[in-house]
Amino acid sequence: MESIIDLDKSIFFFFNGMHTPFWDVVMALFTRTESWFLLFAVMLYYIVRRYRMKSVIILVILALTILISDQFSVFVKETVQRFRPTHDPTIQHLVHNILSRGGLYGYFSSHAANTFAVACFTSFIFKDRKYSFLIFFWAALVSYTRIYLGVHFPFDVLTGVIFGTALGYGMYRLLVFIDNRFFVLGLPKFSDTHLRDKDFRIVLIIFLSFVITTLIVANRLQHFNWLQVQ
Repeated sequence: MESIIDLDKSIFFFFNGMHTPFWDVVMALFTRTESWFLLFAVMLYYIVRRYRMKSVIILVILALTILISDQFSVFVKETVQRFRPTHDPTIQHLVHNILSRGGLYGYFSSHAANTFAVACFTSFIFKDRKYSFLIFFWAALVSYTRIYLGVHFPFDVLTGVIFGTALGYGMYRLLVFIDNRFFVLGLPKFSDTHLRDKDFRIVLIIFLSFVITTLIVANRLQHFNWLQVQ
């Protein structure tokens, strides 16, 4: 176990050590849930537009997925009680930390679990290879920010990725089961639909627009020492 922990710390310092003032600001913006509001809004819009009344059950299951992911990760944090890098007395003075030190315990990452649960669940909802690539890239990007910002070890994130992906898939199977056995609002079936190409292009444009805007904003904010006044 000690060798695994040492490896985890070595990987952490490799990624946490690759920082610049510019990327500090970028990662601080990328890690915030509210930064991705427009992307979430577009996803919800296409769910509602495609499924109409049946979208209610999707949104309920999606909300339940996020709730379970978030609360279970918190439960495990309090049970395992592994210090975050920023609270580990043996290494905290070496950690490059941005914005916040986070809570005392870090295993496992709620950000990683939540984002991968959403990515997996919605990838099955939309059934589009390009969308799946994009949404899993988003989840990986947000998860990586937790290491960059110094608040999680890689194994914290990896466990969150595995748990979130498994939960997202399990909740989708639950949705299909409900649809096949109990739901009476008719077509379309959850298992038969997919995101249209032109709809994906809009999602992609919004995603890229946000990323480019963030890079431009971060370039300006670093000159005003934005992180130092947070």
